[in-house]
This record gives sequence, C-alpha cells and structure tokens, in this order.
Amino acid sequence: MLIDTRWRSAVRFSWALLLGFFLGGLFTKLTVTFLPDSAARTFLTTSVDMSFGPLSMDLVAFALTAGPLVISLNVLTLVGVFLVALIARSWI
Repeated sequence: MLIDTRWRSAVRFSWALLLGFFLGGLFTKLTVTFLPDSAARTFLTTSVDMSFGPLSMDLVAFALTAGPLVISLNVLTLVGVFLVALIARSWI
C-alpha cells in the first residue's frame, strides 16, 4: 500500500527542519569555541529567540507541565537547515 505523497513530504520537511536545527546548533557551538572575538563571530552567533510555554495540564490523577519550548535562530542555524534540505532533496 502506498503512502500519501503529501504525508511523506510533510514528514521529510519535519525531519529536514529538525536535523537542520541540530546541525546549525553544532555549527554555532563550533564557531563560538574556535572563532576569536570579531565582527564575524558576532554576526554569525547573534540569535533571535522565540519561546512557547509552559503548557500545564492538571487532571485529577496526575499533573503534567511541559515547556517552555525555545527556538533560537541565527545565521548558522539557517545554514544548517539549508544544507540538510539540499542533502535530503538530492538523496530522497
């Protein structure tokens, strides 16, 4: 049975985005570690943070709190997402 192509492309997009965020985070950590203080380091590692949360659910039997979820975007994160998207497009 074939999987719906729309569902498959949404899953691929989600995986590419998630792996791109991780790769961009790795690029950011490597840049902070090995690049000396300069305008280039400041440009590459200055980020915009978005946060959601915390989300609380209180039921009679148990309580659950999740969050906050923070997404940090910078130039190297966008480069990571772009590289993973290119690789995923060429391989899959």
